[in-house]
Amino acid sequence: MDGYFAILAAVPGFFLSAFFVMLFSRVLGPMFGFDQVSYPVAMLVTIALWIAVAPLAATRSRKKR
Repeated sequence: MDGYFAILAAVPGFFLSAFFVMLFSRVLGPMFGFDQVSYPVAMLVTIALWIAVAPLAATRSRKKR
């Protein structure tokens, strides 16, 4: 049951992370020559990053035990 509540606790962090990705793309995009991203695209980028980082974080936490 703890896993379920951990997922629920991560939901606000997901939306906030997507919001920050959108804001950073608007600030850094013109400097690096790419377009600004919309909020739905920022959510997609955030999901991709979380899927890539989650297994690494889980592996690291298991090695510490």
